[in-house]
Amino acid sequence: MQKLARAVIGTNNMDNCSRYCQAPATTGLFRTVGYGGDAGSIEDIEKAGLVLIIGSNTAESHPVLATRVKRSHKLRGQKLIVADLREHEMARRADVFLHPNPGTDLLWLSAITRYILDNGLAKTEFLKQWVNGTDTYWKSLESFTLEMASERSGIPVETLKQVAHMMVEADGVCVLWAMGVTQHSMGSDTSTAISNLLLATGNYMRPGAGAYPLRGHNNVQGASDHGAMPNFFPGYQKVDDAEVRAKFEKAWGVSLPPKPGLDNHLMIDAIHEGKLKSMYLFGEEMSLVDSNANFVADALAKLDFFVVQEIFFSETCRFADVILPASPSLEKDGTFTSTERRIQRLYQVFEPLGDSRPDWKIIQDIANRLGANWNYQHPSEIYDEIAPLTPLFAGVTYERLEGYKTLQWPVAADGSDQPLLYTKEFAFPDGKARFYPVAWSEPTDQPDAEYDLHLNNGRLLEHFHEGNMTYRTAGIREKTPCTFVEVSPALAGQRGIESGNWVELTSRYGKVRVQALVTDRVYDNELYMPMNSMDDMDEAVNRLTSSHTDTVTHTPAYKETSVHMKVLAVTSTAPTKSPLPKTNSRFGHPTPQRGVEVERKWKRADYRMPGQELVQIKPRGN
Repeated sequence: MQKLARAVIGTNNMDNCSRYCQAPATTGLFRTVGYGGDAGSIEDIEKAGLVLIIGSNTAESHPVLATRVKRSHKLRGQKLIVADLREHEMARRADVFLHPNPGTDLLWLSAITRYILDNGLAKTEFLKQWVNGTDTYWKSLESFTLEMASERSGIPVETLKQVAHMMVEADGVCVLWAMGVTQHSMGSDTSTAISNLLLATGNYMRPGAGAYPLRGHNNVQGASDHGAMPNFFPGYQKVDDAEVRAKFEKAWGVSLPPKPGLDNHLMIDAIHEGKLKSMYLFGEEMSLVDSNANFVADALAKLDFFVVQEIFFSETCRFADVILPASPSLEKDGTFTSTERRIQRLYQVFEPLGDSRPDWKIIQDIANRLGANWNYQHPSEIYDEIAPLTPLFAGVTYERLEGYKTLQWPVAADGSDQPLLYTKEFAFPDGKARFYPVAWSEPTDQPDAEYDLHLNNGRLLEHFHEGNMTYRTAGIREKTPCTFVEVSPALAGQRGIESGNWVELTSRYGKVRVQALVTDRVYDNELYMPMNSMDDMDEAVNRLTSSHTDTVTHTPAYKETSVHMKVLAVTSTAPTKSPLPKTNSRFGHPTPQRGVEVERKWKRADYRMPGQELVQIKPRGN
């Protein structure tokens, strides 16, 4: 797809879903240690003496990986520290649970790092040998005192000291973080602060240690690795590097655009400004996944020409002029790259259904209709073209991945891979890591007298994001048929709310109507709303989120949302019986059930382009 964009269409306006989640984590690692990937393998997380989880509901968002931490914590005596706005399962298992005020992770992380440096607790020999910029970085921490961090974050000074000493004394520290860190206006800087702390404590270049941003999709790492970004060719080679660009131009026999293109966020702005007229989207539910969904939907409706390539008729397909039926993973060959940089073969099991086809075949046909002369017969041939152009994957071949073998990049030309990064040096010219100073700024979309509550959001165990796939499974749909908003017992008491009551949440950008669930997982004036919304588009949390972004990567600041909550009176349209007859066995709390159909603010047909007919696609079956 990135080759189609650059070599055939002639644009670097190319992006992927890491823009919505993990781009800030990648930036933080590029700044400090040179590679935008996990420092080791999932096995290293299990080996660590201490695991620090920040802004990740790991047990529900990454349940398989979470079992490694649970097992090691229970059987090996691994220490566990969790920092989050919610007291979810991993928080309740933790030895220390930190509940910082929203948007203040950078403060307490930097304050702990300063405390370690000030008190002679840093790994001095490691810093002298392997890290540049210690003195400059140390000076940049002057304002990050424990007292200031405690006042703003709400975490007691003694607790911050305890965390610092636990990290220093542990035999290896792994830090796991996800969207609770990255989906903030300071996502890149907070990710950088995490890596700075790991450097100060010497937790790189060894097993059972390092940085582990948790990728939430099966190939979000691989999409970025292979150039689906506006500023990078495959292997994170810069498009504005003349030498790199010349290499690809020679291999592809074309001239390539020299400047970075637009990312997802900038593309939407460009549509509204009349500068971008067409879009080709595949495998992404953009109209619901992107922040400020109403603004995004308006943009998609303005496109002169919109192509969507999907395995089913998604909500975003309703905006499309052309829909190309693609094949899901079991109907094609290829590779996935997981959160631990592990490249895995994907084998075709079934023949594609109906007129659907694998993505690479569709893309190749389009390229050739546009004048290219591609002749790939199998995805292995595409990788044979990637490898010699990309040092990160120099030795990757389908033969070396045969029989369920895997490779963790970087992969040398002889096929040797690197499960543990930075065994001999860091990925900078001088082989040393770099401290990277950061500054704190106030989160966007702050609560005020009108929008007085902070709204957090995230995944559920039962549903994958918005539920585009999981709502097609009857058992999952029955267990969690609708979304809800979690309300603390204290706030529920103040507002007269009981589980099952309908409430209306209004932000500066939109409005939704959902049922409330009173639970002690959330505190005080903080709310939590899951992402699952495919059963009712009016309940999508991104109708409330803003267009504010991380200042570096433009990843949406989904987690910085303020709302007003109105308790709705019982009407004749409301259910006459309790809508909460079932109990969520994981936590012993009621799970909301679908009560009645909420009157829609908009009709789906309203989103048709002028003269456009909606295409009906038959379900794929179970």
